[in-house]
Amino acid sequence: MQLSRLVNFYKTLGDPTRIRILALLRLGPMHGQAIAGKLGLKPPTITHHMAKLRDIGLIRERREKNTIYFSLNAKNLEASALAILTIAAEQTKHEELKATESERLQVIKNFFTADGKLKQLPAQRKKKIIVLEQIIRGLKVGVTYDEKDINEYLKQFHEDYATLRRELIMNHFMYREHNQYEMNPPELWVLNL
Repeated sequence: MQLSRLVNFYKTLGDPTRIRILALLRLGPMHGQAIAGKLGLKPPTITHHMAKLRDIGLIRERREKNTIYFSLNAKNLEASALAILTIAAEQTKHEELKATESERLQVIKNFFTADGKLKQLPAQRKKKIIVLEQIIRGLKVGVTYDEKDINEYLKQFHEDYATLRRELIMNHFMYREHNQYEMNPPELWVLNL
């Protein structure tokens, strides 16, 4: 699961009313009025919470005439809840990918020219991670970069800056939202192994 989706999942469930709604829907489909009545809330409040739960894929909607029935998407709930355990397992894999200093230096020597240009992106995962870690050394955590700035930065390493940018996102070195890029903390790198 993508890290930003996991964060949204836990943020959404950070509200006790939403957890109570999910507990009710576990018993079977219900319409908004029934949920509002059981929880002692007004229908617009339920509508607000249902929109949040729908956005993260935890509920389904079915319309019958003028009434919308909500049901729990148990499969998505379980997958999202278990995703945090997957991240922990992936972090362990990341630890196994760490290279010794001599391995790291050898990879840098083999894949970069003397003036710092990338000859090619390695196919082997461990070597690719070393190369990407080398490339991001000039970027700072906590700074937001425009896509244009990232492209210019990556061009100094290789003409195919789009592939490098995509690899940095896929391996969680960077986070992208609305063409804005930020470095992730090192603990989050390569979470999709």
